Amino acid sequence: MMLSVSSSVGAAEGFPAHEPYGEGVGAMPGRVVWAYEPDSVDWDGNGYWWEPDNFNEDVMRNMVSDSVATLGGASTAADGWAALFENRNERNGESGGYKPGEKIAIKANINGSAVMDDDTSGETRMSYTNPVLLKVLLTSLVEDAGVAPSDITVYDVSRLFPDYMEKMCTEGILNGVNFVNRDNGVADENAPIVWSHSFSGAVNYLPTCVTEAKYIINFANLKGHSYGITLCGKNHFGSFINGNAMRPPEGANLHQWLTRSEMGIYSPLVDLMANRHLGGKTVLFMLDAIICAPSEGASITLNNSKWRQEPFNGDFTSSIFMSQDPVAIDSVGADFLMNEPAVTDNNYSAGDATNENYLHEAGLVKNAPSGTVYTDSFGKVITNLGVHEHWNNPTDKQYSRNLGKNEGIELVMAEPAAGDVTVAYDGESGEITVNNAPENSTLITAFYRDKFLSGVEITKGSGTFTANIKDKIKTVDKIKIFLWDMKTIRPLSEAREIQALKENEE
Repeated sequence: MMLSVSSSVGAAEGFPAHEPYGEGVGAMPGRVVWAYEPDSVDWDGNGYWWEPDNFNEDVMRNMVSDSVATLGGASTAADGWAALFENRNERNGESGGYKPGEKIAIKANINGSAVMDDDTSGETRMSYTNPVLLKVLLTSLVEDAGVAPSDITVYDVSRLFPDYMEKMCTEGILNGVNFVNRDNGVADENAPIVWSHSFSGAVNYLPTCVTEAKYIINFANLKGHSYGITLCGKNHFGSFINGNAMRPPEGANLHQWLTRSEMGIYSPLVDLMANRHLGGKTVLFMLDAIICAPSEGASITLNNSKWRQEPFNGDFTSSIFMSQDPVAIDSVGADFLMNEPAVTDNNYSAGDATNENYLHEAGLVKNAPSGTVYTDSFGKVITNLGVHEHWNNPTDKQYSRNLGKNEGIELVMAEPAAGDVTVAYDGESGEITVNNAPENSTLITAFYRDKFLSGVEITKGSGTFTANIKDKIKTVDKIKIFLWDMKTIRPLSEAREIQALKENEE
């Protein structure tokens, strides 16, 4: 659904308000989809934030499905993926959608793992890609988009992936997914990055997993950075190899452009957006905003990861954002970060309005404020990358298209996809109803009396099917309902527990 328009319209806070710069791109031009589900996170602050048990995989799976469908202007995730691939191909002068055998590279942000050593335990309080969200994204590619696991590579050639993450993302239906890190990344010496501005630094090569891929998914984090903010644009600082294994951006001498706190200067982030193999191949830009950090080096705690702005109001962000417009999604991410006290109070740099320099350069790329002529690294001059603007105010979070205009950003909430599996129980009739169940679905109803299992009923079906437990519900203490896909041996919905009513208590 579209974000509701409030009667109060004030100036955007944090960044100076201005008209939209650039033209929206994507199957739904300028659209950024926001899925917000508080039930996706259940962390009490103990242990590490990233532990998989802190997250509800079923809820997050639906968040991804709903977002893909809404971003593609479709009713199902399968049709949403089809629309995204077709749009990406059309913009590259090709026709049709995804074809079996085509390779996809996913750029994750593993910045907090193996920062100073070769530790692959993942046991750090710093931020990196949410493991459960990565798993459900991969699952959607396989189940909804029809991509073979062996044709998918998850990479970050500046870091090492945690062992547990690789394991959970290569099991079952994900068996065959590839992971590429700084130890096994191979530089394609035929694909050096050619910057649009002359400066000293090492020659930077893209890894072969990128140059051999037909499509890229830019899967970034929503978080602050010691140099300001880090979103999809900066995510590609982990996409090149130059001999400085642990610090490729330092080897490339890129940080000089992020520390000057100036507007109207060249930005290497725009070159990465424009690069034919990176931005040019990207079918989806995605921000992991499940639990957000104030900066890349901060330890994630309850205090600094619970946000105060609406609608979070002292809870986790529990969100993901998707777009096909790299400028629009980073513009929305910047607005969220710039207006969040949990970020700016813990990271002064995140509140610096000059953080949007690269967004001005990208939105106005045809006539960039710095005077830079940006190319795709192969000599083609870039004339549009997407649209940049700021919301009307931090409460309403409205952009130009939300307000009825023909250009600008459209921030919309994810609509439930038609394929979402639901399990409902009617206490009056005693009927359990399952909707949108795939083939091989099995409903398991377990009955308990005096804390012991007293019986089990199994009902198989697909689509919509029902089971009636009215005759048994009055003779037990509680009931647990499970729905499983017996082909893939995975749960299709969260287990439900119902307190039953005994006959003598009526």
